[in-house]
Amino acid sequence: MKRLLILASKMGYQTRSFAEAARALGVEVVFASDRCAQLEDPWSDGAIALHFDQPEEAARRIVKQSLSRRVDGLIALGDRPTTAAAYAARALGLTYNRPEAVENCRSKLRQREVLCKAGLPVPGFFSFRLGKRLERILPRVQFPCVIKPMRLAASQGVIRTNNPEEFRAAVGRIRTLLESPEIQATHEAELDCLLVERYIPGVEVAVEGLLTHGKLRILAIFDKPDPLEGPYFEETIYVTPSRQPEQMQMRIADCAAATVRALGLEHGPVHAEFRVNEGGPWVLEASPRPIGGLCSRILRFGPEGIQLEELLVRHALAMEGSELGRETDACGVMMIPVPGTGVLEGIEGEEEARATPGVEDVRITVRLHDFIAAWPEGSSYLGFIFARGQSPAEVETALRLAHSRMGFKIVPRLPVEHPLARRLPETGAS
Repeated sequence: MKRLLILASKMGYQTRSFAEAARALGVEVVFASDRCAQLEDPWSDGAIALHFDQPEEAARRIVKQSLSRRVDGLIALGDRPTTAAAYAARALGLTYNRPEAVENCRSKLRQREVLCKAGLPVPGFFSFRLGKRLERILPRVQFPCVIKPMRLAASQGVIRTNNPEEFRAAVGRIRTLLESPEIQATHEAELDCLLVERYIPGVEVAVEGLLTHGKLRILAIFDKPDPLEGPYFEETIYVTPSRQPEQMQMRIADCAAATVRALGLEHGPVHAEFRVNEGGPWVLEASPRPIGGLCSRILRFGPEGIQLEELLVRHALAMEGSELGRETDACGVMMIPVPGTGVLEGIEGEEEARATPGVEDVRITVRLHDFIAAWPEGSSYLGFIFARGQSPAEVETALRLAHSRMGFKIVPRLPVEHPLARRLPETGAS
């Protein structure tokens, strides 16, 4: 029996999907996660407890564990585990990306520097530390611009600004986010730095790819039909096949191949984002991981229609079937947007949305009574709507109609004051 190591920061629905795909193939799954080792194990899976902010130490723990439980391949889900996965793969002799290549992707600044040096089309950029006076920063800014934290994902903390006043407000808002206990607890590097980029007009596309010994195979080019112009950049709809002209799709594919080559990526899944305008594709980001959340469920391969999770498991373990081609039907997913910050108290229209022609499924992934944050502070969606049809336009229409039938009741979260924190009333001298 082959054994697959899955490294994941969040042991949630995406991790479960990959584990189910592996077990369906008769593969044993070993988990590695940075969840607390002292808490009760909710999955009873015996996961290896790691700290992804200490990737070399995490790799040593994985290697030690593998002495009794051999590992034949690995998959990293999300950005944070990728560096630990690279060190572990090197120590275990598994085919994967080199740690240096993964580090080129983990820092947005480092990725920009590498791609710029290689001559790839990237927006003009510079970085600064949060402790620096903005009066010294503003003369370098070309508006409109986009301000980003160095290492957060899912467009969390990303804000477009058009003038100095908006720039100051955005920096303050991002500083508050980065100083929050939730972000500080990640122990990510560069939490005191921000990246400033020139805003590139155009539409966005995403590329899902698979690298095999340095050769990139494009699995899908996704259109993002909703305009992502800011001030925040919460994503919503992905639809494939792309409606970009064939020549532009070829340019996007060529740019993706040049991007992963410049970064030094060699093996495993790749998810990349591009802006496209009359000048062609501009690189926004590339990561050595599969598409996030449950979005991978819309992609099917081969005559049996296996999902992307199974394809990637087969690839990681060098099993037959990872070369299967994607089916030709149009498909799409909507990451259900968060309409406001607060506590989710009700959901309406879920069954009506599921009954929409062309819609295959609706999955709500947030729980009732949970606190949710809208962008730019947020990074998690309410759920996913999946659709399939004869054309991308048909799929997009189905997604929008299904979403219009749903409603979400979100109420403000009341501040909580501990009784001991209240100020005691003043009393007279005794």
